[in-house]
Amino acid sequence: MGRIRWRAGIWRSPHLPATATAALALGVAGWTVAAAQPSAAAPAHPRRAVQAAATAAGDPSGGVCIGRHPDPSAVWYTGACSGHDEPELDPVSSLPGSAQDLTWTAILPADGSVPVSAVGPTFWWGGAVTDPNPNALFGQAFLELQFYPDAIVKTCSADGGFNVTYAPDKFSVCSPVWQVSSTSGAETAAFNAELYDGASHSPLVMNAGDTIEVHFYLTALSRGWQVTVTDVTTGRSGTIVLDSKYGPLLPLFSTQRIGNALGWGLVDDTPNSFVWEIGHTSDFASPAGQYCVPGQTICDSYDTAHWLGFTPLRIVSVTFADGSHPSQWAVVSDLGGSAEVTASCPAYGGPYCTYPWYAFNRSGAFTFGADYPGTLFDYGQAAQFATTPRCGGPFGPDTTFCDTVLSPVP
Repeated sequence: MGRIRWRAGIWRSPHLPATATAALALGVAGWTVAAAQPSAAAPAHPRRAVQAAATAAGDPSGGVCIGRHPDPSAVWYTGACSGHDEPELDPVSSLPGSAQDLTWTAILPADGSVPVSAVGPTFWWGGAVTDPNPNALFGQAFLELQFYPDAIVKTCSADGGFNVTYAPDKFSVCSPVWQVSSTSGAETAAFNAELYDGASHSPLVMNAGDTIEVHFYLTALSRGWQVTVTDVTTGRSGTIVLDSKYGPLLPLFSTQRIGNALGWGLVDDTPNSFVWEIGHTSDFASPAGQYCVPGQTICDSYDTAHWLGFTPLRIVSVTFADGSHPSQWAVVSDLGGSAEVTASCPAYGGPYCTYPWYAFNRSGAFTFGADYPGTLFDYGQAAQFATTPRCGGPFGPDTTFCDTVLSPVP
């Protein structure tokens, strides 16, 4: 996403041994990362700590937590969570209610010579919500409806984490909602539920290549925002209602316009977006679920060949309640796109030193990662993302990355 000032967090299951840690320093001048070292000691200050997920030898399962990336000057992750890289795609509309009732249609990616999970542990659809917790910063929180590639969910934990079992070409879902304490600055989960198959207590398992619909909507203000995921290919579906222990979590804004952004985020964007979490190793690799940066050969997120090694996710459309579609589309990266690459690579480009991008395909869908066969517009590839924060927010001017409106409009 691009709402939070700190993003993707990694949580380690207590049942899995940690194999590596990395230190993350967030300063005014930018982001720096110490090279990952086996069994490295965590820094003394919790705001500077990152701990990677791990898997036991021979145990094809992983436990991870992916949080919203917030403002490093004011927010920190609890436990072993970290903030990282969330390039996002934003549908834009001036229709009242467009940020409250919208349906995304997409076709799930499929493994090829490279598994989909290699480039990152999750992709998600999400949105800014109100938070009735009296201690929530700005009274706001952020939903991430997280799809886990090559994975079947075992548990979705109250702290926003998830535990999964390896299952090639399968997808399942948890729904963490991230909040920030107005007193301590800690980012924690306000809510997290598993997406079940109908009225069962079994996960809704979707298949590579399936067409899905993700519908966000309201039924009554006394209930939380609802999201129904329908696998159009199989006819199976599941629904999650966002009700926290303090009360319902509701859409923060009515209109899906640029500038209606999460207050404690790193980007000036729309309320709802699609994001592919990058900058982590696969949950099923070794090291597993580890924070990583461009230039590291374990960091497949920044290697174009890995993206081209599988059939891409295709975002076919967004439809609002009145049947209309976005008037524009925009993109933003919370780490500045190519600027993140040049901060840790000797130069931009080549293996493990390329930032993935959004493109529009002749099939009539957006893709993410690279120029797949049939690409019609790639919008300058990584140049589509603003490289420095030039928009404002509650933390002052030039504190958020600005949305880039894509042209031509597909």
